[in-house]
Amino acid sequence: MNHLHWQDKKTIKQVRCIHTNAAKYIVNRALTEGKTYDVKNETEEFYFVTDNSGKVSGFYKDYFKEI
Repeated sequence: MNHLHWQDKKTIKQVRCIHTNAAKYIVNRALTEGKTYDVKNETEEFYFVTDNSGKVSGFYKDYFKEI
C-alpha cells in the first residue's frame, strides 16, 4: 500500500525529461520535454514522478536524464 502515500513522500532526486517519443503509449500528455520532475520512487525499469497532472505516475527511465 506504499503507492497510496507517494504524493506525500519525500523527493528522492530530480530528473529531466529528454523525449516523449513513446512506441505504444501517449506520453506527451503527462510529460513535457525539457521539464524537470521530482522522483518519488524508483525501480530498475521505472521512475515514479509527479507528472504534469500533479499525480504520481510511472514512466520508463529512458524518457529521463538524471540531473
